[in-house]
Amino acid sequence: MSASVPADIEETVASMLADVSEFVAANPLLVGALIVAGLFVVVGLAVVIRRLRRTPGKRLRTALAGYERVSVLLHPNPDPDAMAAAQGVAELAASVDTETALQHPGQIRHQENRAFETVLELELDQIEEAAELDGEAVVLVDHNEPRGFSGAESVSPVAVVDHHPGDGTGSSFTDVRPAYGACATILAEYTEDFGLDPVDPEAENGDEDGEFLPPDVATGMLYGIQADTNHLTKGCSPAEFEAASYLYPGVDQDALDRIANPEVDTEVLEIKARAIMERDVRDAFAASDVGEVSNVDAIPQAADELLRLEGVTAVVVLGEKDGTLHLSGRSRDDRVHMGKALQAAVAEVPMAEAGGHARMGGGQVSLDHMAGLGPGEGVTREELYERLFEAMTGDRQ
Repeated sequence: MSASVPADIEETVASMLADVSEFVAANPLLVGALIVAGLFVVVGLAVVIRRLRRTPGKRLRTALAGYERVSVLLHPNPDPDAMAAAQGVAELAASVDTETALQHPGQIRHQENRAFETVLELELDQIEEAAELDGEAVVLVDHNEPRGFSGAESVSPVAVVDHHPGDGTGSSFTDVRPAYGACATILAEYTEDFGLDPVDPEAENGDEDGEFLPPDVATGMLYGIQADTNHLTKGCSPAEFEAASYLYPGVDQDALDRIANPEVDTEVLEIKARAIMERDVRDAFAASDVGEVSNVDAIPQAADELLRLEGVTAVVVLGEKDGTLHLSGRSRDDRVHMGKALQAAVAEVPMAEAGGHARMGGGQVSLDHMAGLGPGEGVTREELYERLFEAMTGDRQ
């Protein structure tokens, strides 16, 4: 037995339909405009939803596709993580036929960094001014604000990929993840998302579509992650272990060993010894002034060595070159955020730069500015030394 619709409801519905028909007939242009507006809203929502569903790697590749050639800019004196991240960007750019120039200010001095460049046959171009940037646009990796060369302040990057804290952004793309231990981890996520599978270096890479991650890139990315996390023991997130698992099948073990175990410069060993002999240990904290050096990359290596001493949980090593005092700090003490400690120690010195992560940090201080040249009264080397201990103990904020 079918249910019947009450007569009063039928009359109401009929009346409403009649009113709508009358309105449409009387206002055809307005109704048409409303329909068009509704379509725009629907299309707009569809575009927004589609963009939200696009992964960061896809958005970066889209940004790269808009240029014939880009400069992938590394920070001054690039380390393995920066170089590995640049490799990853270059691989994504190649997939959309965009050429890349890997560039950096400063020098590559650390023996490990030189071995990375040489063993993996990277083509890195050193620049001294913004005019030397080789591309229609600039992509920053492993730092988020251009620095270290003349005209750096005028450079507006199109994209930024980094794992350091900072406010720098790209005009089209920004992916900054301070919780990650390495920038190479982020790029590994991108390449994995595109289905670029690392392949055994001993196998023939004859994939017809070229959809694989070359062994030199897989090797570089894995070492970049290892270098910035002390072989996956410091400052890691779960992402580092996932990236390492993804990359491992394509790693060239011989190349990895040659990068990890390069010949050591004599001065590096001497500075390490000097840092240990001249150390000043107070409770669990240590500092050491190694004096003048010709190789500033020996300073962070000396800090790494000093941190290995029994009972020492946070260290800072100072060294001087060309009128600049270089600071390098390391911490395995949950009470000491090394980046913030170094910032606090040099806060009153004009033009001083310092910062970093909880476990490691660095800084540079002009000896002229320490002496009082420019704004401020200056600070002696001995006073700065004491401030470093105050910062590590938490007495200086």
